[in-house]
Formats: sequence, structure tokens, C-alpha cells
Amino acid sequence: MDWVPTLSEWQGPVFMRIVQALAADIASGRLARGQQLPTHRALAGALDLDLTTVTRAYGEARRRGLLDAHVGRGTFVSETTARAARDIPFQVTIDLSMNVPPQPVEANLDLRITQGLEAIQAQSSFSAFLNYQRPGGSDEERAVAASWLRPRLPEASAERLVIYPGNQAILFNALLSLASRGDVVLTEALTFPGMKAAAEMLGVRLIGVAMDEEGVLPDALRAACRAHAPKAVYLTPTLHNPTTATMSVERREIVADIIRRAGTVLIEDDAYGLLEPGVPPIATLIPERTWLAVGLSKCIAPALRVSYLLAPDAPVEQQMRRNLQATMQMPPPLMVALVTHWQRTGVADKIILAIRHEATGRQLLARKLLKSIPYAARNSGHHLWLALPRPWSRTAFLAHALRHGLAVVGDDAFSTDGAAAPGVRVSLGAARNRAELAQALELLAGALRSPVQSAQVV
Repeated sequence: MDWVPTLSEWQGPVFMRIVQALAADIASGRLARGQQLPTHRALAGALDLDLTTVTRAYGEARRRGLLDAHVGRGTFVSETTARAARDIPFQVTIDLSMNVPPQPVEANLDLRITQGLEAIQAQSSFSAFLNYQRPGGSDEERAVAASWLRPRLPEASAERLVIYPGNQAILFNALLSLASRGDVVLTEALTFPGMKAAAEMLGVRLIGVAMDEEGVLPDALRAACRAHAPKAVYLTPTLHNPTTATMSVERREIVADIIRRAGTVLIEDDAYGLLEPGVPPIATLIPERTWLAVGLSKCIAPALRVSYLLAPDAPVEQQMRRNLQATMQMPPPLMVALVTHWQRTGVADKIILAIRHEATGRQLLARKLLKSIPYAARNSGHHLWLALPRPWSRTAFLAHALRHGLAVVGDDAFSTDGAAAPGVRVSLGAARNRAELAQALELLAGALRSPVQSAQVV
């Protein structure tokens, strides 16, 4: 078998020793992301253990995010595991694997949350938000949100807007409505892991389209539409995750025309769009063909769980409202009330502006500390994309970085076909402050400049 753990190095119950050995082997690079593991029965036989012990170990490893199980295919090392466990030899000093917005002092979130909740309580009491609410938001909440979005989205209207608990929920429900098992959806060659997870769960085939520094290539998209007759095209045209690619206005017009002529629809992920408000979404060009997801996770805070779907028409709005009710019932009412209050009073814009300024400051810091290292970035983005220089492999570099206390995410988490050139996403917003970020970037630069031979390239 490809993997048999050494349990004598670990303490505790046998099933936990298997989990500990698994975590250590992932962190060290002995196990690669996506690598298939032995079956429960085969590993139990190799270790001379009963089957239930191995099953319990694999279950705990899945709970921790170390493994993924695919019915009919087997058990695999998780594609998105990016950090070492706390009880293995390689301690993560700084974790830059999660793409989250920084929280600068200027955003003043603690005070603004307190003040916002006090205003809500004074107006109607918290108990009004502790019961079931209308799926997709009330008429007033949708009207306020539509008005707030209109400077970037002139077509925004309450009648086409549904409030969702996060962009991930929108993407899942959009796929649920648009595609059936076996259908094709086109994406960029590197795409959001959440879309990969949703497509896998629904049995939808994702086919990646070649990219450049502006995102998806028009000729490649045109050819893919002819070859596959996709049910939809999923794109992140602004601050693409992970490459930071951002389409020019001219590229957006060409892509919109391709989608229109192909007779398909666009699922546009505008998770980062509010960080670059001057860049109009593709949805403004083909509103009748676009399912636009605008989230607050990347521009305010992930735990708000408030996002907005701008549907192409009223029937789709009604369908997506029904999908929401069937899958997640509703967004969190108290958080929606808080965000609505912030939008109405102008606080939301002040928070986003502060976070955008902090993102720019962190990008300037990265430019200073990584000045001799080529990478892709945008001033207002929370991440950068680093193509690994030869002869680094992704597995070797991630293991090497972990040994130096730094966690980042490799290209395999985003690849649609496993053929991506080796690269890593570095999330600048994940550091608690600029001093910690500077330490992390120095670790990153040092890891890149280390002799490759010492990193045990595989």
C-alpha cells in the first residue's frame, strides 16, 4: 500500500494515533493533497487492527478536514488542507491560508456592532428576529440593499434580489437550479474551492478554461462553449481567487457577448467586487443572463453570513427563494438587520473603505518585502498569487513552508483538472496585524530562497 502509518511515535487511543500520524504525514509532504488512501479494511489488515478502529480514525480525520470521502471512489487526502495540526512537530507560526479581510482599527467593528445592535433593540427588540423570517429577506431589507448596490449595479431592484446566508449558498443553489447531474459548467482553469465542492456534491462537471492576467481567455471560452454546450459559465472577474486577475472593461464586453451568443447564462461571483467599486460587474452588460452573487464576507466579515443574489428576472428570483427555503430556510435575521442598519446609515461604506485602505497598506508591505520575487496582486485585494519558480513542486514548497511555520494554499485546491502550474495563494488579510504579516512575508521569502534540495522535492 502507498501509506501505512507508524503508530509507535504517537500517544493515546489507537484511532487517535492514526489521525495524528495522518496529520503529520500531510504536513511533512509524505502524503500529497488528493492522494488516495488505503480502504478501511486494507489499512486494518496492514496494522492488524479491527475494522471499527480504522473507520473511527478516518471519521475523525474527515471531521478535522484532513480527508475527503467520495462514494464509489474511496478516501483521499483533502484538497483544501492547508495548516498543520497543533500537535505535530511542524507548528504553524502564522497561517496565511484563509482569505479573509483584515480588521483595521479604523473599521471599529466592535463598537459599530454594539451601536448597531443597540439601535435595533431600541427600535423593535431582539425577540423580533428570533423566529422564522421570510426566506430571502423582507421587502424593506431587499429595498435597502438594492439601493445600496445601485451605484455599481444600476439594474438592482428589490424585485430581483434575494438575501442569502453567504455566497457559497448562492453558488450551490444556482447550480441546483441550472444544472443536473452530468451537466457541464465552465469555470476559469483555477476556480473557487467552494464551487468545486458544490459541483461535486451535485454531480456537475466543471471544465476549466484557459486564463491570462485578465482572467478567462475569450477564444478559449468561445471554443469551450461550442464544444461543451454548458448549462452555465461561472466566473470571478474581479480580484479572481486565487490569481487576482481582474478583467478590463473591454474583456468584460467580449465575454458578455460570447455568453449571449452561446445561449448560456453567467454565474458571476462578485465576492471581492466591493473592494474595487469602480469596476462594473459583467452583470451590467447582460443582466438578463446573469446570476450575480455579491457577498460581504471579503469586504466586511465572513461571520455576518449576508450575501445578495441579483437574479436575471422575477421567475428566477422566486425559484431561488424556494431553493433557499428548501436548503437553508433563511439568512440569519439579526445579522441581516444589522447589515441593513449599516447600509441605511452609511456605516457599511465606512467599514469597507477602512478595510480597503488596510488591504492597500498590506499590499505595499508585500511589495517591499517580496520586491525580488515575481507575483500577481491588486492593490485592494486580500491575497497574492505566487507562481513557484523551478524546480520547486507545490508539495515540496508547502511542506517546506510548514517546517518554517507558515501555512499557505497550493494550486491543487483551485485546479479543475490537476494540470495547473505550481503556485500558492498567500492571504495577506489573515495576519492579525502588519507586524505579523511582515514576519510571515519574511518567512515566505526565506523559504523561496532556500536551496530546493533541502526541501525534499517529490
